[in-house]
Amino acid sequence: MAEAERIIGTPDTPDAAADGQQEAAGAERPRGRRRIAVLFAVAVCAYALDLVSKMLVVAKLEHHEPIEIVGDWLRFEAIRNAGAAFGFGEAFTVIFTVIAAAVIVVIARLARKLYSLPWAIALGLLLGGALGNLTDRIFRAPGVFEGAVVDFIAPKHFAVFNLADSAIVCGGILIVLLSFRGLDPDGTVHRD
Repeated sequence: MAEAERIIGTPDTPDAAADGQQEAAGAERPRGRRRIAVLFAVAVCAYALDLVSKMLVVAKLEHHEPIEIVGDWLRFEAIRNAGAAFGFGEAFTVIFTVIAAAVIVVIARLARKLYSLPWAIALGLLLGGALGNLTDRIFRAPGVFEGAVVDFIAPKHFAVFNLADSAIVCGGILIVLLSFRGLDPDGTVHRD
């Protein structure tokens, strides 16, 4: 009988090994959920800031003189941009809308494998920024999927942009840095 208890209680038994694997999988699940929660929290924050700022710009700044923030180096000026960065590609508004929608789908699919906090932040910034500009493309004039994005941050000798653009650029820079460091979205580190 003592021999049977010793055998059943050893970690080498199939039941004990299966229990160990289930515990390990259970330990990974909450970690992954936390990263997904961070991704969506960052995305919601970036999206909300962009949406509120654009609503204020349209209500208070559009059809008014620009507001100088730092002399003539930085000002707020309401501009509608049907194209991409620097006003490029105004004839391709529908294509930019499709690209933004595709980015959102890719990020949502990638979120299932997300175990890295820095990647969660980077993807959250991209998602929030893409949603911000996609909202403009869908709901602003001249029409659905052809809407012009509201830009208002105007540095001297540079393109006018908005908070969604800033979130996308910051998220993109973070992704490049993480890639150079060899950190993958699943939390693994590789060295090439």
